[in-house]
Amino acid sequence: MHALATFLAEKPGILIEKATPFAIFAIGLTACLAVREVVARIVKREAKSHLTFAHVLIDVTRLPSVFWSLAAALEISLHYANLNQKQEAVIAQLIAAFLIISISLAAASIAVRMLRVYGERNAMPFAVAGLSSTLTRVFVLAIGVLVLLHHFNIAIGGVLTALGIGGLAVALALQDTLANFFAGVHILIEAPIRLGDFIRLSSNEEGIVTDIGWRTTRVRTGTNNTIVIPNTKITSGILTNYSLPDRRCAAEITVHTGMDADPDQVAHLALEVAQKTDGVLADPTPVVLFDPGVTAISLQFKLIVNVADQLQKGGVQSLVRLGLLKAFREHKVPLPAAETVAVLPS
Repeated sequence: MHALATFLAEKPGILIEKATPFAIFAIGLTACLAVREVVARIVKREAKSHLTFAHVLIDVTRLPSVFWSLAAALEISLHYANLNQKQEAVIAQLIAAFLIISISLAAASIAVRMLRVYGERNAMPFAVAGLSSTLTRVFVLAIGVLVLLHHFNIAIGGVLTALGIGGLAVALALQDTLANFFAGVHILIEAPIRLGDFIRLSSNEEGIVTDIGWRTTRVRTGTNNTIVIPNTKITSGILTNYSLPDRRCAAEITVHTGMDADPDQVAHLALEVAQKTDGVLADPTPVVLFDPGVTAISLQFKLIVNVADQLQKGGVQSLVRLGLLKAFREHKVPLPAAETVAVLPS
């Protein structure tokens, strides 16, 4: 009974002694996270643009700063908590591990941002594509994982062997996914399409390439919808890239007139209208062809103009047609007569 009474009397002291390191860690972590949040808000409030160095630094270190807070809280525990040698060794290893993880995350984010900025400044779609960012992030984080394994004295060779065996099993299970991944790498290297290109697939999907990801390519249509296309469809199918080798493209406008129209006058008016229409490029100059020429009910011409890109083609064609109609009416150019079609009873 006396021993039990002594244990109960000493128990609160034992609990307090064991709980003290956790309390110190919790207080230190709360303080570090509070400082982190205050600094982030001040910087964001003072930053004039989201592109400033300070604002970018806060975004890059958003997740790594959590690990820095954990490492700082553990360091506080080392200084102010009563720990034995084994506990101190474990905490020292955790602090180093948190620093390795945080530096790896920060380095990966910085590398991705630098790659994108470099790609935008030098007009390199390969560097701006989502797949390039993914590969860069994976490469940097893989180095961080290897450093972390070395820190814990884990044999990297055995891990690589295990990953090789596991990777083979994963490759067999995810054949389609891996095929799309390597197709995306093929797209970025060979560059049959680039970000911003206007393309059309053989299955008639068309639009502007907005992203080339690790599994799919995204295309924005003229109606502002997004088509998600597996990368293998891009590499194995037939597509037309209207932005290669030049974004300029030709727009054809068919011109019909009456049989009594003066061909020279029609050609002169067509060229005059084309030259005055917004969106028509001066180089190459517009051309009028008497093609296919005389038909059963009209004279048919073909006006060919060039526009800056595929997206402007429809609007320019509409403006040229409207201008031709007004010019023909003003100069009394005869238009084709309405064709009467007799429908015979069956």
